[in-house]
Amino acid sequence: MKILLFSRSQIKHRTEELLALRDAILQGGFDYAVNEEFATILHTLGVWNIPTEQQYGQTIGQQPESAIMVCYGGDGTLLEGAHRLGGAAIPILGINAGHLGFLTSVPRDGLTTLFANLTPESLRIEQRTMLQVEGDFTDPAASYQALNEFSIQRHGAGMISVETYVDEQLVATYYGDGVILSTPTGSTAYSLSAGGPVVAPTCACMVISPLAPHNLTMRPMVIPDSSTIRLRVHVRYGEAFATLDNRTYAIGSETEFTIRKSDHSIFLATPHNISFYDTLRNKMMWGVDIRG
Repeated sequence: MKILLFSRSQIKHRTEELLALRDAILQGGFDYAVNEEFATILHTLGVWNIPTEQQYGQTIGQQPESAIMVCYGGDGTLLEGAHRLGGAAIPILGINAGHLGFLTSVPRDGLTTLFANLTPESLRIEQRTMLQVEGDFTDPAASYQALNEFSIQRHGAGMISVETYVDEQLVATYYGDGVILSTPTGSTAYSLSAGGPVVAPTCACMVISPLAPHNLTMRPMVIPDSSTIRLRVHVRYGEAFATLDNRTYAIGSETEFTIRKSDHSIFLATPHNISFYDTLRNKMMWGVDIRG
């Protein structure tokens, strides 16, 4: 098995944890490659000198069938690592060195045990839906796909409106801060903060969640993932921007975007002893008696 290790500079890297990560990979006898940015961090901290031939840049290149990407950080790190794969069907295992971490569900303690038992048979692989977006981006994007969500948001004090069509049928015009279209995976991300439902990741659906709607009867809506969604943006004052996961792009008024289920998927790997419901219960502290 080959480990494609990925992390980024935004993470607060702790030397002792990186040493444990290094030792766990080396003691496991894995072939490995590290993204250039993380390799620089490891070298600067005196943790690990990664040979140039075992570093990769914005693309990973051809990899063996046994390869797995290990993302060390938070959910944002995993999202960036997923885009680095460029559509390659390589499983992604997330080690949570961030905060909440619904995608990076593996805790950072016990790395030695994790890698000592890391085999294809020790992992459960879940296929996760992605969104494909087409439209009036003012700046070229490296990828027009999103694992969590695509959103339209106001920038400034002015309210915006977003005409929303599903299969060419007008659903609503959302007046307010914008609208989020999320996958089941993204239902526990931005959509959740906007009042959207928690959706099991294997559901074949998408969620439309208005952002601070001016009409208080507006509510999130679940639609089939076979749908084609069209968003038409109107900006009277100020500006607006679009997001693809954690990437942001300025947009003008009277722009349109078409969103549908992507032909590509992300394959999320988790140990068999960690389930979505375990993660949800632990992260959201459901069932915790706080009555004192």
